Amino acid sequence: MSKFLLTYKPYGKSAVLIEWPSIISVEILMDIKIFKSTIQKINSKEILDINFVYNSLLVVYNPLVISYSNLKTKLTSIYNQPSKSLKTKTIKWEIPICYDENLGLDLPLLSQEKGLSINQIISLHSESTYTVFGIGFLPGFLYLGGLKSELHFDRRKTPRPTVFKGAVAIGGSQTGIYPQNSPGGWHIIGKTPINLFNATNKKPCIIEAGDQIVFKPISFQLFNDIENQLKLGEFQLKRICHD
Repeated sequence: MSKFLLTYKPYGKSAVLIEWPSIISVEILMDIKIFKSTIQKINSKEILDINFVYNSLLVVYNPLVISYSNLKTKLTSIYNQPSKSLKTKTIKWEIPICYDENLGLDLPLLSQEKGLSINQIISLHSESTYTVFGIGFLPGFLYLGGLKSELHFDRRKTPRPTVFKGAVAIGGSQTGIYPQNSPGGWHIIGKTPINLFNATNKKPCIIEAGDQIVFKPISFQLFNDIENQLKLGEFQLKRICHD
C-alpha cells in the first residue's frame, strides 16, 4: 500500500486515529477502505472495532492485549508493506426520491437563488453518482460527495426545529439524507420513502462509507406506493456490486 504519508495518534484510552491528507478525495477514501479490509483480515483479538470517515480511520483496540505503541508499530508495518493488487467491492445503491414541491420545501428558494428552474435542479441533482464519505451527525446520516457545483448552497442561517425522516437536502458542497426526525440546517429538496437506519436490525445502517448512491426521481404517487410496500415488507432497495 503506502500511497500516502499517514499520521498516527492516540484517541482516548484505547484507540488509534490514523489520518490521511486533509482533503475530500475518492482515492483517499478507497485507500482507507483497503487498509481497513487488510486489518480486518488479520482477525486479531487485539482489534475491537474499525470506523472511517473522509480522511481518517479509527482503530479501537483491547488495551489488555496490546499497547498503543505496539499497535501503532504493527499498523504502520501493515500499511508500508509492498503494494499488492488489493481490491474492494464498490456497492452502488439506487435510492428513490420524490422532488414534489410538497416535499422539497426549499426548491423554490434554490431556484430563485441559483437562477435555475426546478426541473434543472432536479436533473442536476439526480444525474450524479455520489460517494458516501461518512456517516453521522445522526446514526445513518449519509454525507455524500459529488454534488455538482451549480447546486452548492450554504446552510440555512437558522436551522429548522424539525426536519422529517427521509428528507434529502443540500448543505454547502454536499447532499445528504436525514435518517430520522431531527433539527437540521440543510436545504430540503425532496424526500425518500426508504428507511436508512433501524436500530433493531443486526446491521442498523445497510449503507457504508465508501458505497455509492444514485437518486432515482419518482412521482408523489409512486412515493406513497413504495411507503405502503415497505410497510408490507414487499420493497427491496436496488443494490449493484462492482469489483
